[in-house]
Amino acid sequence: MAATAPFRADHVGSLLRPNKVHKARIRLHADKLGPDGFSTCDELQVIEDEAIREAVRMQESVGLKTVTDGEFRRSFWHFDFMGALTGLELEERNVGVQFHGLKLRPIFPTIKSRIDFPDDHPMLGHFRYLASIARVQPKISIPGPSACHFRTAPADIHPPEYADLEVLFADIARAYRKAVRAFYDAGCRYLQLDDIFFAYLCDPKHREEKKAQGVDPDWLITQYAKMMHDAIDGRPDDLVIAMHLCRGNYKSTWAADGAYDPAADAVFNQTGVDVYFMEYDTERAGGLEPLRLLPKGKQRVMPGFITTKTPELESLDDLRKRFDEASRYADLDQLGIAPQCGFASTEEGNSLTPDQQKKKLELVVRTAEAIWGGVDT
Repeated sequence: MAATAPFRADHVGSLLRPNKVHKARIRLHADKLGPDGFSTCDELQVIEDEAIREAVRMQESVGLKTVTDGEFRRSFWHFDFMGALTGLELEERNVGVQFHGLKLRPIFPTIKSRIDFPDDHPMLGHFRYLASIARVQPKISIPGPSACHFRTAPADIHPPEYADLEVLFADIARAYRKAVRAFYDAGCRYLQLDDIFFAYLCDPKHREEKKAQGVDPDWLITQYAKMMHDAIDGRPDDLVIAMHLCRGNYKSTWAADGAYDPAADAVFNQTGVDVYFMEYDTERAGGLEPLRLLPKGKQRVMPGFITTKTPELESLDDLRKRFDEASRYADLDQLGIAPQCGFASTEEGNSLTPDQQKKKLELVVRTAEAIWGGVDT
């Protein structure tokens, strides 16, 4: 692979699941057996493998220099990873998390014992398969450390030691430090952590919810930044760490509003992250002014001016104007372009077709070529 991250054009990670993957997952949950008597777990893996190969070729064909597996083996962007951690279990209940006009499927994380990262975490194998078929740089995304706390209700955190949140946060950071090393040892050189709850903590509604739980949201932002920093500190020099921030993405809906101002300094100056994928497709994300806090240097921001929630294609002229504005606050050389979020943060996916998804990715590449002269400049 001649080119390595960061790139001028990239995407967050998840892609619309093909129908054959949807159907195989339905069969898996329905009867555990395929039509020929083989376990649909085995059948599903074969179908996923084929679908991932096709997705990788699609990403390469539009000119991207990094590819993902589309998260085709997951149901959720976060819970599948979290549920495979030692000490954390997923429970199905009656009512899901509220999004704008919809409720998420009712899966809830519970912390039963002290958290750790197991040597046999299944997503290590997911990355190895992706790397074996990629012709450009493979990237895997996992939920950021904050997901283990933010998505777990206080009543579902059972170890008595975790009554002290700093003990919980230290354990999460240690587990993630092991994860970072394990992915590196598996060959990963571009790891993305989706730490979207920094953005949630910029929403007045979510801030009030945390205050009602007796937690200062600004203190929580600094603690989340410390968890990320401690998880990736001391990583090998050739491992690029990215972070994605958004306000929720479920069937083209969202869960939060608010500009990045309350979290921008912690995100840019306390985490130690190399590349930031930041949602910027609607007014819900606020203005570009927080980019002024990005330190001069090699860190890069990928403003998500291209939405994954609707099929309408943004105009290249409008995107140029957005970058003209962004360059008032951050050096253009420290910017790139990516969609605002994944296309399918859950297996249901957003309200686009695969062809519309491909056109969005093509636009990402065209924008990078128009503004910087290429994808890997």
